[in-house]
Amino acid sequence: MVVGDSLSAEYGIARGTGWVALLEKKLAAEKIVAKAVNASISGDTTAGGRARLPALLKTHQPAVVVIELGSNDALRGLSLDMTESNLSAMTQAAQKAGAKVLLAGMQMPPNYGADYGKRFLELYPKVAKANNAALVPFFLEGVADRPNALELFQPDRIHPTAAAHPIILGNLWPELQKLLKK
Repeated sequence: MVVGDSLSAEYGIARGTGWVALLEKKLAAEKIVAKAVNASISGDTTAGGRARLPALLKTHQPAVVVIELGSNDALRGLSLDMTESNLSAMTQAAQKAGAKVLLAGMQMPPNYGADYGKRFLELYPKVAKANNAALVPFFLEGVADRPNALELFQPDRIHPTAAAHPIILGNLWPELQKLLKK
């Protein structure tokens, strides 16, 4: 189950072309008996995800939970302590429900200031280590950090195009595959 924001909810791209839909196809191709549930909502924050998670865990009873949240917290300048607390609480709740957790880390553009960006970047490894969760340090690696990055973004320069989603899945797949095999 993926609990994310617009980056996972297929914002601005055709349904079925986002990384979660591609994951469903990958699972079938790899003959892994699992279903990808996309519980992502555009605009969601860690507080929103934290509030929604208990019902999602009860309804779907996932074996693996991917938490792809935090970007909207940072874009709104919300407290990093609160973001960290929400990510930790979500990780612990999923684990308590019997799921393995993969945190999808993010980075902020430099215009948020070096200190804020550094502290935001450090949240994900800190939460992963404290809770023994899996981590992909930068969800948009190979998309947002490439020299011609704008080619893979919609005109808003925030949301990846459909062409970026196979790269995103490629970033997550090695860690997801490990969790699915455990």
